[in-house]
Amino acid sequence: MRKRSLYTLAVAALVSLLAMPASVLAQPNIQPAEPFKVGTFAVGNEQFSGLVMRDDSLIVDLVEANKALELMPEYPSIDMPDDVLGLIEGYEYGLKFRVYEIVNALVESGMLNGSNMPDYIHAVEDVDIRAPIQYPSKIMNAAVNFYTHACEGCTEAELAERTRQRRENRGVPYLFLKPTRGAIIGDGENVIMPYGRDEIEYEVEMAIVFGRSGKYISASRAYDHVFGYMVAMDISDRGGRPPGGFSSGLDWFVGKGHDTFAPHGPWIVPKEFYGDPMDRLHQITVVDGVTVQEAKAGDMIHNIPELIEYASSLITLFPGDVLQSGTSGGTGAGRVERATGSGYLIDGETISATIEGIGTLTHRVVREQSVPDDLSGSQLPPTSTY
Repeated sequence: MRKRSLYTLAVAALVSLLAMPASVLAQPNIQPAEPFKVGTFAVGNEQFSGLVMRDDSLIVDLVEANKALELMPEYPSIDMPDDVLGLIEGYEYGLKFRVYEIVNALVESGMLNGSNMPDYIHAVEDVDIRAPIQYPSKIMNAAVNFYTHACEGCTEAELAERTRQRRENRGVPYLFLKPTRGAIIGDGENVIMPYGRDEIEYEVEMAIVFGRSGKYISASRAYDHVFGYMVAMDISDRGGRPPGGFSSGLDWFVGKGHDTFAPHGPWIVPKEFYGDPMDRLHQITVVDGVTVQEAKAGDMIHNIPELIEYASSLITLFPGDVLQSGTSGGTGAGRVERATGSGYLIDGETISATIEGIGTLTHRVVREQSVPDDLSGSQLPPTSTY
């Protein structure tokens, strides 16, 4: 079965390669004139995939820019996907070089400058920023993967000792799955606190976006399968099982699965413009102006290649799939004193998650209102047991 699935993936890759014009495949040495990011945006009701350029100030409609490029005879016609997932799937099979050609043409022609700007280039403040991938087949999250998160509330001495012990025996990673559709939201959308739940907390995480399929990927080849990186939040409900629920340990469905609990974005940085996240990662969470989390990659228990190796030992990874590398200490009640006196999120607060070199997600926290009179089901906690 495994041989057949790998054979199928290989055939699909070959078909993609054969479908690409020879002029595209013959340009492996082309380099972009400047770096870019990719994302999903909307103007009015029109959604499009776009390039983020000029220090995140300009958004280029990728499909329209490709059409404009193809008006020049030296550029062959190439089908440019109108969604980021399609772009990711074809990126390493020729589309990357077409995107580079678009970037270079825009830079060399001066079209990124005010007076020469075509109508398919927008100021970032004139577009709605959507979640980059709508929707990945799966989100995999690393649980308790930072030493400081594994010892929340510890003194410095306790943290040092616990960290020393864990470094001597790190064990294997702990991963869990999170919903995609319904849970994923883009920058600026509200995080909804479910009705009756008041122990909701923030977790900033790096999201690794896969560009190539794979199973049984070694840590030494892990980055070969990565497309890029984005900011994520793993919003969590620490209120536990509903009243009357049979207690058998953690309930990941309740704790992680609510709608709006997977903010992603604001865009994706392709890996060629970011470098090794284990050298560069610096992630920060701010709630209503108070910094509540800040960490670098050195705080991670299992590094990103190890997480990829472990995840792919269990399930096949596909283009567009997301793996979140975990969060640091500073979450939950009593961890960081804020004006509200609570470590948990409060209705009306604003949370911002930043990863240097990628961007910032900002969301307002809004409490869900009481159940409508005609609701036939129940909200958590349920009105009765079963």
